[in-house]
Amino acid sequence: MRKIVKLLFLLLFASSVLHAQNTLDQNITICQTSATESFALFASNETFKKEHMNPIPFHYKEQAGKMITFETPDGKKASAYLVKANTDIDNYIFIFHEWWGLNDYIKKEADKYWHGFNKNINILAIDLYDGKLATTREEASKLVSSVTTERAESIIKGAVTFTGISSEIGTLGWCFGGGWALQAAMIAGEQAQGAVMYYGMPEKDENKIAKIEFPVLGIFAEKDGHITPEIVNTFEEDMKSASKSVEIHFYDAVHAFANPSNPDYDKNAADDAYHKSIGFLKRVLD
Repeated sequence: MRKIVKLLFLLLFASSVLHAQNTLDQNITICQTSATESFALFASNETFKKEHMNPIPFHYKEQAGKMITFETPDGKKASAYLVKANTDIDNYIFIFHEWWGLNDYIKKEADKYWHGFNKNINILAIDLYDGKLATTREEASKLVSSVTTERAESIIKGAVTFTGISSEIGTLGWCFGGGWALQAAMIAGEQAQGAVMYYGMPEKDENKIAKIEFPVLGIFAEKDGHITPEIVNTFEEDMKSASKSVEIHFYDAVHAFANPSNPDYDKNAADDAYHKSIGFLKRVLD
């Protein structure tokens, strides 16, 4: 009997050590990769997948904009949903989709921000999936993992060129797109006026943070098991240490709480976050 108990103890001990090592290895890997690659690592994580319920089907009929294509520096073409300002203005908001892709929910959000500016803004909802969409979290996981940094950056550079050298650009995105909203503003350089990131992976490289010359608004969820408050707080501390402008808001909600297609959608939190976002973008694009 004692031998059996001892054997069970050893098995439990070995299991706990293995789990701890796997967790440590994952954390080390995440720390050693870029912000966008770190998010991609989550894509195959079963716990992370479970944070994303399959989206409720939705067809948006009253689209104010239209799909366009533009050239990218890698010799290809990219697509985006463009809603043009009703006035002659060079201000743009680049919107970046969640891991589901540039679906009708994102187009509706693009129109919502356009109306929030009284139609006096250009909205460009950029497709980083080159036309692909996901309707299940398994499909989304594969699409996130298939995005290369080189292609995504080329698409963003092409979008900046499309807007013209005199344009002023604000960025906004959710989840997968939240991380890319920050990266896009960094790519836009002097044309970038500000970035809004909803529960996306923050930048971890202090050298890159040192080059940020625009204010950042971060919208995050306290119950997010992967883009955790600890990760966000570290980013905020790094930004402040580098004397950068950063404003962080946490909500008592889960990851993707602002997505209407999410069964865990939190309307009150999403409405408050929207008002903070639109106010921020109006200030930086004034």
